[in-house]
Amino acid sequence: MLSYRHSFHAGNFADVLKHIVLVEILEHLVKKESAFDYIDTHAGAGLYDLASPQALKLQEYTAGIGQLAADEWPELSQYFEILRSCNTSDVLRYYPGSPKIALALMRPQDKARLFEMHPTDFALLKQSIARDRRVKLLQEDGFKGLLALLPPQSRRGLILIDPSYEIKSDFSQVLETVAQAYKRFAGGIYAIWYPVVERKRIDRLERAFVDSGIKKIQRFELGVRADSEHKGMSAAGMIVINPPWILMEKMTAILARLTEVLARGEGAFFRADQLVGE
Repeated sequence: MLSYRHSFHAGNFADVLKHIVLVEILEHLVKKESAFDYIDTHAGAGLYDLASPQALKLQEYTAGIGQLAADEWPELSQYFEILRSCNTSDVLRYYPGSPKIALALMRPQDKARLFEMHPTDFALLKQSIARDRRVKLLQEDGFKGLLALLPPQSRRGLILIDPSYEIKSDFSQVLETVAQAYKRFAGGIYAIWYPVVERKRIDRLERAFVDSGIKKIQRFELGVRADSEHKGMSAAGMIVINPPWILMEKMTAILARLTEVLARGEGAFFRADQLVGE
């Protein structure tokens, strides 16, 4: 949706969850010498200024990354190292989006394909990525563009799908796109982010994934307060297809701590479970 700007929400608890999962998967992928492809269907601006008027309007980062101190999270050392690399002092001024995080872990032999439709964010993405030969930027619909890239030449890949969901059809579009992508590239790792604003909608999405015929699906969800009918996001999650074998164990431990630190009301919770087995 061209009206959505992630700069208002950068660094919030949903970003923290998404990027921790992203780092964990990438750390697994780089253990093998062979190249892999990273595809981001909704790349955003790449780097976000937490002192910008947009970020300061809602200040969502203060209840997200602003609650975490690097020295208290040795298990997230790689994540915090990437954050430090985007800043010139110990003060967290800039928060990296998914493309910057992925590129920080990728090697010379790996390739990235980044989709972003919003003209302003696309220009900022181009500026933040600069001239990186590993990257191809595409100002196109990531849902449609993804399928043309599969299967990647490397036969190894991570596909991050994280639309804004401000268009309600994004929920059905996510499932449809992943189902088609899986037929072309069943061995890829798919990481699908979702917000919990209306629990029934997420229940339908997850049931659809369970019934899709896709195997090896895990869910990681962080709820900073109990689900309610009040306006706003109470939780966010990641659906991961073909997850690394160690991901469940690591994320269960991380989410248990994150839930305590980032809780914003009664009923904070987390989920780390297997939606579909092998």
